[in-house]
Amino acid sequence: MEDFLDDLYPEITLETEDIIMSLSIKKDYSQIEDFNKRKEEFINDLHEFVNEFSQTPESDDFIKYFDF
Repeated sequence: MEDFLDDLYPEITLETEDIIMSLSIKKDYSQIEDFNKRKEEFINDLHEFVNEFSQTPESDDFIKYFDF
């Protein structure tokens, strides 16, 4: 099943000094012809993704993981 998803959705791994995040991209950005607009749309979607996650109980649970 995972092989099927690999073929279906492109993946990207984003890494900073503090975080490694692997994403499977479901949206088809190929419909946006202009490179800069396509990139802007993707970045906006990433921001929206993070903002939505920050409002979920899962984000609270994750932060609680670091409680001692």
